[in-house]
Amino acid sequence: MTIEPPAPGEPRRPHGPRDPGDAWVIAPTGEKYWGRFGAAGLLALDAERGVLLQHRVSWSHFGDTWALPGGARHEGESARGGALRESGEEAGVPADAVRARFESVLDLGIWSYSTLVADVTTPFEPVISDPESVALEWVALDRVDDLPLHPGFAASWPALRAALDMRPAIVVDVANVMGSIPDGWWKDRAGAAERLLTRVAALAERGVDAEALGLPATRWFPRVAAVLEGQARSADTPASGLDVRMAAGEGDDEIVAVARDLVAAHDPVIVVTSDRGLTARVEELGASVRGARWLVEQLD
Repeated sequence: MTIEPPAPGEPRRPHGPRDPGDAWVIAPTGEKYWGRFGAAGLLALDAERGVLLQHRVSWSHFGDTWALPGGARHEGESARGGALRESGEEAGVPADAVRARFESVLDLGIWSYSTLVADVTTPFEPVISDPESVALEWVALDRVDDLPLHPGFAASWPALRAALDMRPAIVVDVANVMGSIPDGWWKDRAGAAERLLTRVAALAERGVDAEALGLPATRWFPRVAAVLEGQARSADTPASGLDVRMAAGEGDDEIVAVARDLVAAHDPVIVVTSDRGLTARVEELGASVRGARWLVEQLD
């Protein structure tokens, strides 16, 4: 739990256990930023109710404004981990009730603030669990600008709002990508598929750089589907992180079917393959294509 100390002239209030990250960073020009190791917040998006916002108590920094549940990161803590921990402590957000979509980072050199945007997968009611909140409310997207917003959130909201319309997905032609990695796949297709799936699952967990996807923000966590065919179907698959599909017949036909389903709900949909025939088929559906080398570079 992050409890900000009072700024000069502000009233004192109770303090909770302090972490080394709970400290101000002072810029050479005098501006102060909370979080020795940076700070992070969660923008939870519920398809029916909007985004979860926190009405900050008057004695907090920029009090009586609306912002995201969040606070100072701990030393060595990832931005994603910090955002989920802080939103859990401040608003009772269950970490397993949201799915990360992307991260947006404001990096000032001496300090950074990371916004984790996540979709609500299991509806929950927020709970005020520390003295920093006056209220926690679900706010419709078109009502956010009507509220008195924290200056930092107000500055970032237009770009965050625009990015909410994007929901990327990746479909991996495992046979094609596997064939581009000279690790003896021709001797053991199932083993090579397992190695590739493990690396792809790790990529899905840590996210894909926005630049590689041609999207705004900093890092995205797209839905990732991987299609196996032939002998590779006997591969052990990762326990989580991937939607693994087994092609009953031709792998290309299954990839087309998966891409067709994803295009209905995701944008952009990227199919990873270097097969020209498959490229033409999925592009007709509205998907885009990246070659096998593109994915291998992300894995490395």
